[in-house]
Amino acid sequence: MEGTVEALALRKLRKSFSSSVAVDGMDLTLSRGEFVSLLGPSGCGKSTVLRMIAGLLQPDSGEVLIEGKNVTALAVHKRNIGFVFQSYALFPHLSVFENVAFGLRRRRLAEADVQSRVTNVLETVRLHGLGDRRPSQLSGGQQQRVALARAVVTQPSLLLLDEPLSNLDALLREEMRLELKRLQHQLGITTLFVTHDQAEALAMSDRIAVVNGGRLEQIGTPEEIYAEPATQFVARFIGRSNFLTGHIEGDSGCRAVVRCAKDVRVVIEKRSAHVLTPGSVVRIAIRQERVQLTRAFVADTDNCFPVTVALRAYGGSVQHYILRLQSGAEIGAEVRAAEPALRPGDVAYAGWTARDGRILSGEGWSREG
Repeated sequence: MEGTVEALALRKLRKSFSSSVAVDGMDLTLSRGEFVSLLGPSGCGKSTVLRMIAGLLQPDSGEVLIEGKNVTALAVHKRNIGFVFQSYALFPHLSVFENVAFGLRRRRLAEADVQSRVTNVLETVRLHGLGDRRPSQLSGGQQQRVALARAVVTQPSLLLLDEPLSNLDALLREEMRLELKRLQHQLGITTLFVTHDQAEALAMSDRIAVVNGGRLEQIGTPEEIYAEPATQFVARFIGRSNFLTGHIEGDSGCRAVVRCAKDVRVVIEKRSAHVLTPGSVVRIAIRQERVQLTRAFVADTDNCFPVTVALRAYGGSVQHYILRLQSGAEIGAEVRAAEPALRPGDVAYAGWTARDGRILSGEGWSREG
C-alpha cells in the first residue's frame, strides 16, 4: 500500500573486511509482522547483515531504516531490537527469571511491571514455573526459549535471530521450528531469521532471501523459491536438482527444445514469451523428485530416456538413485519407497514433464521472470 512504512528497510548496505567484501549493496524490506529468512552458505554475509541492523557493526555505506527511521548511526540500545544469538548468551549466574528481566531492569521499569511482563512472557514460551532455575538446569530447547523470552519481553519492533536452532539435536531442532513459528505468529513481531538450513527456511518463513557472496540471489515465498529458482545457485542450494547444459534446438513460443547430448533431447515449457535463439547455450535444472523412474518406455511423457542404475540408497520414505544416461552423464532421482526397488546395473527409463524443467541461464539470453 502506498505510504506504508516498512518495519525494516536496508538500502545499498555494504560492508568489507580488509580486501574482502562481506555484504555488497544489499537492498531488503520487511513488512510489519513478517517472518523473513536470510538463507545461504556459511561465510555469505548473513550474520554480518544482522549485526549491521543491530548496530553491532557499522556499514561502510548504505542505510538501515527501522519503522521508517534511519538508525544507521544509532547506538545498539536505542534501536528497540530483540536479538537471539546462536549461543543464546544467557547469564549462567542468573535465574531464568532474572535473565529475562535483565533488559527491563536496565530500562528502570517499575518492579511491578517487571514481575508482570516476565511472568507473562514465560507463560507465552511455556516456561511457567521454571523462573527460579539456572540455565544449566535446563534442556537445550528450554534455554533457547529463555533467550527468546529475554529478546521479546522488551516488546521490540524487530526480532533478529542468528541461527538459534543450530545447537540443538535433529529431533529437537525440528520441534523448535514449529515452536518458534508459533511464538512469532502469536506475538506478531517482525522477524529476520538467519540460517544455512533450507528445511528451516522453507518451513518457517513468509519469504526467503537467498544470499550468495554478500548479494541477494532471489527473494520470494518458500513456494516461489523452491518451484521457480531464478539462478543455478538457488536451484542447487534449495532442494536437490539435476543440471544439464545444452543448446537450443527449437522454440515454438510456449516450449523450447534443448539438445544436451546425442541421446538427451529435453522439451521444456517456457515461462515467458522471450524467444530463445537456436544454437544458443543454456543451462537447465530438473528437481530430482520430479524424475519418474519406470522399467518400460513411457511414450506419452515429454522427456523419457534410457538409463542404467549406478547407485541406490534407502532414505526411509524415499529411495535415492544415481542414474547413468547412455552419454555417460549422471542424474539423480528421488522415488517413493513404496515403488519396487531397482538394483545397480538394472536398465530403466527416467522421465519428466516439460513443465518440470527450468531454463536458468544461457548465451544471449536474459533471465526469465
